[in-house]
Amino acid sequence: MASEQFARKNIDFVAYSDQGDRGDGVQIMVHKGHAYIGHMFSNGVTVLDVSDPKRPRPVNFIATPPNTWSLHLQAAEDLLLVINAVNIYSPNIHIDKTDYYTKSFAETFGGQRADFAAGLRVFNIADPAHPREIGFMPVKGFGLHRIWYVGGRYAYASASLAGYTDHIFIVIDMADPTSPQVVGKWWIPGMWQAGGETPTWSGWRYALHHAIVAGNRAYGSWRDGGLTVLDVSDPTSPQLLAHRNWNPPFGGGTHTSLPLLDRNLVIVADEGVADNCEDGVKHTWVVDVREPTNPVTISTFPNPAEEDYCAKGGHFGPHNLHENRPDSFQSSEVIFATYQNAGIRVYSVKDPFRPEELAYFVPPAPKKMYDPRPQSAQVIQSCDVFVDKQGLLYVTDYNAGLYILEYKG
Repeated sequence: MASEQFARKNIDFVAYSDQGDRGDGVQIMVHKGHAYIGHMFSNGVTVLDVSDPKRPRPVNFIATPPNTWSLHLQAAEDLLLVINAVNIYSPNIHIDKTDYYTKSFAETFGGQRADFAAGLRVFNIADPAHPREIGFMPVKGFGLHRIWYVGGRYAYASASLAGYTDHIFIVIDMADPTSPQVVGKWWIPGMWQAGGETPTWSGWRYALHHAIVAGNRAYGSWRDGGLTVLDVSDPTSPQLLAHRNWNPPFGGGTHTSLPLLDRNLVIVADEGVADNCEDGVKHTWVVDVREPTNPVTISTFPNPAEEDYCAKGGHFGPHNLHENRPDSFQSSEVIFATYQNAGIRVYSVKDPFRPEELAYFVPPAPKKMYDPRPQSAQVIQSCDVFVDKQGLLYVTDYNAGLYILEYKG
């Protein structure tokens, strides 16, 4: 593909893959020269050999059980952790995406009757091209959503469990990877319906998207419920240090909270979840956590402005951030973010009170739609980004496959 096809600044095109004609990518991990890509609609995980990043090639596909998605995953050491949950967009289930983003999961799912797998699958990836399943942790409920695992004993996940209104925070003991066990839980009071709790909110979706753990603290993103800081020094008993929610007046959708602890900052991305900005223009926030019991918002990232992205169609605004994982590119000043129909963005927070945009890359519209929802616009929806130690960006999309890029800053 010629670079002239792309709207870009300080980012070069390296390669493209349709992921074996499964262009619907969500979370991506690059590990041992291989990319592991969870899918939104293709019900499985694609494995790409990216040892030569200019020539990515599919080498494997791990299918999920019927009506089950595995859109999020984590790779660390010799383990690949893959979520299993009900695929709400499976044709014989189908939940409207507006309902999915605005109502609790307990409200939108339950009347449907379908078999699906719910839990966590564990694969050995000593041979990175050929993951071998070694364990499965089933849960009662609708399944897991996203995980944080960088090796060691504990993994941290969001899980929709029976008796709760929506996804809560769980801690998983990985001491025996063939038999993971849930050992800790935390939720926003009001979510435990089976325990007699009643939500104090209405018209919003309070649900943990996921938490990133740094040191003994977990920074959780609760969609319309905002940001939490948990003390997880005792993984079996997480304790709340702070809860901040700017929704309302701002539009919610909190998706990713990235701690930069050497600078006492957390970068918080609020996801745009409605077409044509019908849920408002969302922001990426810079939060000061010098006092962990009193997080303070000090600035927001500048929003892409080289064209009218609200009028472009599809979702506009933040989605995910490169999460500074071990064995990847790590920086406390340069932030990589996906902005859906505005592509991939690179920002500097050298001055946390005045974030600056450094670079961007907006791929062309997808040539093929994998999304079965009839109302979905055929526009780019950059979803997730992983940046390797060499500074290469691996960017997924709900329909447009994988772009491998190089930041030139």
